[in-house]
Amino acid sequence: MPPEPPPEIGSEFHWDPSALAGGGLPGWVPSRRELFATGCGALTALLRKLAPSGTLHVPSYFCMGVAEALSAETPVAFYRHLPDGRGPRWETLRTRPGDVVLAQNLFGHDEQAPWNAWIRAHPDIPVIEDHSHDPFSLWAKNSICSYVVSSLRKTLPLPDGALLWSPTGRDLPRPEGPENAGAGQKLAAMLLKAGWLDGRPVPKETFRALQREGEGALLGSAGPASTVSRAVLPMLDVPGIRAGSSRNAVLLRDALHGRTGNVGISGFHGSEDVAPFRIQIVLPSMVERDAMLEHLAANRIYAPVHWRQDRHGFWSGDRDAAALADRTITLPVDHRCSSDDVFRMAEVVTSRASRESRSGHIIRA
Repeated sequence: MPPEPPPEIGSEFHWDPSALAGGGLPGWVPSRRELFATGCGALTALLRKLAPSGTLHVPSYFCMGVAEALSAETPVAFYRHLPDGRGPRWETLRTRPGDVVLAQNLFGHDEQAPWNAWIRAHPDIPVIEDHSHDPFSLWAKNSICSYVVSSLRKTLPLPDGALLWSPTGRDLPRPEGPENAGAGQKLAAMLLKAGWLDGRPVPKETFRALQREGEGALLGSAGPASTVSRAVLPMLDVPGIRAGSSRNAVLLRDALHGRTGNVGISGFHGSEDVAPFRIQIVLPSMVERDAMLEHLAANRIYAPVHWRQDRHGFWSGDRDAAALADRTITLPVDHRCSSDDVFRMAEVVTSRASRESRSGHIIRA
């Protein structure tokens, strides 16, 4: 008999009853909050409430789909913020009265202090912090900005959901309309994937199609989070899931160190207060990035790209940001991974790096 294929790593979350171990949201999350279907929808509703007379300033290394959706509400300008450890380039963030700024804790690695200083120096400019890559960090807990938004389904096994609150006690917009049907499709996909992982006769394409259809339906939804997400969230082991992701990131960082050529590691040192959003590696070129993606997929490891920028469509105009995005892969290490999974991922990555190039490197790990 042929050997069993290795377990799949990455891709969408499956439904996992073992995650219902209690804990829920940290006690410091304000009770005065709103739960939207999506982070983009929460931002859209917030912009409609703020009705800025000026410009929304967005990081240049950001999801262009979200930025484009927000540009339908207000003009968008980009300031430089790359995942290189240097933080925002303040000289590119040129605001005027009536503007709004969107800040981001990019990949969960950024520092709070520089943003606090900027906020205090510009008290009349509302700042919205996007904490989707680490929703429950100390920065989010101690935020002094006008609003905090965090998409939850990127780090928690939920079909939808995004938190919105105001650290300074400002009024919040409410979700608009009914629940989005896409959450039901995503939940169905999660349930079917759980059966598939358990060896049941579930065609993979069945739940993959539901995942795609559900994401398409949810895209930018400013409606309320689904009944499922609202019911499950208080029962999830949120602290345990966050700790597991952080532990695996440290393990993968250490396993890769010195083994992919010219490796540079900075920023993340495994503090218990930091839960990085996976691990990012940068390849020498887009061609080598795509080759690495194919190599990973051939080994049942599904790594996303954060984020492609189409220079012929809606993009930041920041050539350095787009060029870096062309070469970056996010390795999908999260709470689902065992230590064996992490070490296998390290072996797969280094086998390709050793064969093809010795110049890939980890950034902000």
